[in-house]
Amino acid sequence: MDKIPMTRRGFQSLEKELTELKSKERPAIIRQIAEAREHGDLSENAEYHAAREKQGFIEGRIKELESILSRSEVIDPAKLSGSIKFGATVQLIDEDTEEKRVYQIVGEAEADIERGLLNMRSPLARALIGKDEGDSVEVNTPGGQRSYEIITIRYE
Repeated sequence: MDKIPMTRRGFQSLEKELTELKSKERPAIIRQIAEAREHGDLSENAEYHAAREKQGFIEGRIKELESILSRSEVIDPAKLSGSIKFGATVQLIDEDTEEKRVYQIVGEAEADIERGLLNMRSPLARALIGKDEGDSVEVNTPGGQRSYEIITIRYE
């Protein structure tokens, strides 16, 4: 199986979620199912069916997280330098709107564009990888062609 690259922060975040699911969410849903069973006829017990559905989601997420964590390869961006690669924190300026943005290029499992964590497989990240400060990149986005200039590259 392929290794899944991620930052230490991303690994710890997924580990924390897994611990939370196993230590709090799983026992809570087991209690809810037990309580719902006590109400009698399960075929018409909405609480029971909802709890079982939530249990399925929790168990699925636990398996997914265990798989991701077992295959993860933690990369420390602080040990890297040079042109843009995995783990780089990049400040860009949109050449059309002059809007500045900061992204860190991370693995798929930890990506969250709202928090500035850019999936390394996204069109923007692929366009940035290998580039240096001062370079411009053209990116096809759902909103059309965009041009960005790379202002700074940091590894932290």
